[in-house]
Amino acid sequence: MYYVISCVDKAGHAHVRAENRPAHVDYLKANIDHIVMAGPTTSEDGEAMTGSVLIMEYDSLADAQAFADGDPYKAAELFESVTIRPWKKVLPA
Repeated sequence: MYYVISCVDKAGHAHVRAENRPAHVDYLKANIDHIVMAGPTTSEDGEAMTGSVLIMEYDSLADAQAFADGDPYKAAELFESVTIRPWKKVLPA
């Protein structure tokens, strides 16, 4: 099953994102088999990262939650909020 993990950064925490980005990217690479797509949300001009959106494939919501809980960004307390929702792909087929 697919899950959308949507994360919003805390305001004024760009330095936390930058400092922890290498560990975050390593974590994503270690879980690459579960990633459908992933990337940051950005400011309107595309210059600043403001959060993350990941579409993951896991057997259960608990597995998706465990992945989100293991993210170095979470340990660094970067996120103001994290939501995880089941997702159904419709298009493209």
